[in-house]
Amino acid sequence: MDTFWVNALWSLAPTVLVGSIFWLVMRSIIRSDRTERKVYARMEADERARLGLDKPVT
Repeated sequence: MDTFWVNALWSLAPTVLVGSIFWLVMRSIIRSDRTERKVYARMEADERARLGLDKPVT
């Protein structure tokens, strides 16, 4: 019975390892995209303010 649990853990280890690596890669991609969008929005807002495009039209 002891070897059963060891074999069960060894058979699940590759799946858990690959899943963890996939999760880390996807997390970093999503975080970098979010950061890039924030920076781009800030740059665009600065450019609009510099050009005077943010003034409300009446």
